[in-house]
Amino acid sequence: MSDTDIPVITVDGPGGSGKGTITQMLAKKLGWHLLDSGALYRLTALAASRANVALDDEPALVKVAAGLDVAFEPTPPGEPVKVFLAGDDVTAEVRTESCGDDASKVAVIQPVRDALLQRQRDFRIMPGLVADGRDMGTVIFPDAPVKIFLTASAEERAQRRYSQLKDAGVSVSIDALLEEIRARDERDMNRSAAPLKPADDAQVIDSTGLSIEEVLDRCMAAAGQA
Repeated sequence: MSDTDIPVITVDGPGGSGKGTITQMLAKKLGWHLLDSGALYRLTALAASRANVALDDEPALVKVAAGLDVAFEPTPPGEPVKVFLAGDDVTAEVRTESCGDDASKVAVIQPVRDALLQRQRDFRIMPGLVADGRDMGTVIFPDAPVKIFLTASAEERAQRRYSQLKDAGVSVSIDALLEEIRARDERDMNRSAAPLKPADDAQVIDSTGLSIEEVLDRCMAAAGQA
């Protein structure tokens, strides 16, 4: 069996659009494997930090990326996927705003992206894969039979993140979050390496004002074509 015979559903979109929750729910409903590709860039940034590698040291970053020892573990609905780096549970660390910002900087470096390309494609195993990211449908799995681009307004994404942090007991300014989200969107959409955009054949789903169940229903309808 060739890789192209293994079905893939790609779920791309900006941070805070609900990709993480939706991909986990889709993977569980379908009984498929899960790839949180964004975590790979966060893990590269975190591993670089642990190894005292500067984010502008391209050769060293490429070495870190190529040698990542990573594993994902599904969690109950509403919780982020568990992420392990060299056996350590680093779920909380890779979800911090600072790590996300570092990951966005790392992701613009093409040699780092090249180093992680095959690692991501290696997740494509039977019975199928649900891949969460920003260039899953455009770069990593361009032959995926179902491509979803999940989005939401910057204001709604900031409010969601604000609520998450508030529930976690973290004090943060919603205005600062909104500014950070807009800045990251601008950087991701205009980067030269795999800019954030829907694949030409992607189904765009705007989750603004929708419940997670409504978004899941729309994605499951799309998944029926896989």
